[in-house]
Amino acid sequence: QVQLVESGGGLVQPGGSLRLSCAASGRTFSTYQMGWFRQAPGKERDFVAAITYNGATTGYADSVRGRFTISRDNVKNMVYLQMNSLKPEDTAVYYCAADTSLAVITTTSSKYWGQGTQVTVSS
Repeated sequence: QVQLVESGGGLVQPGGSLRLSCAASGRTFSTYQMGWFRQAPGKERDFVAAITYNGATTGYADSVRGRFTISRDNVKNMVYLQMNSLKPEDTAVYYCAADTSLAVITTTSSKYWGQGTQVTVSS
């Protein structure tokens, strides 16, 4: 079992940057594919980025590719989302997710979820 706790959200101006962190519990963290999702008010939860268990491969939604970077540290049991050139439309609650399946980690069927952290992009 994996427990996930996100942090690093906040209020930032358009064009600014934030780095989200996700702390994972459990000795098997390095066997999980990891992902980030976001949910804006009144909208569905959407995929943002994913990274394979060993960090070798990453994937991004078209809306964030080139601006966001996902990474992980399997020694510290951490996953990160570096967000640059933020836009007001990036405002949402951001969630960390974990699943053993690469086919699932880009979907909302992922097995484990954190509680979310709010990101607000506004001047």
